[in-house]
Amino acid sequence: MNRKKFQTYGERAVGLNFNPSNDSVVDQIKRHFADIIDKLNIERSNTVNEDAKRMLTIAIENAQQSQMWAVKAVTWSK
Repeated sequence: MNRKKFQTYGERAVGLNFNPSNDSVVDQIKRHFADIIDKLNIERSNTVNEDAKRMLTIAIENAQQSQMWAVKAVTWSK
């Protein structure tokens, strides 16, 4: 059977499966940021405070941006 593994919110947010160069450093960076985003998303889901939700959303967006810049940096000269 060819079943696709369920991806977490963080894995989808960083595009964990997208690594055309099969670079192990890219995999590691994406994995770490996916874990961080998952933790932030859980906190966002568990809070009723709208200000905290907004801040967690901003943190998630900034983590996504940081991940993209980190991948760009490590693949820049390859």
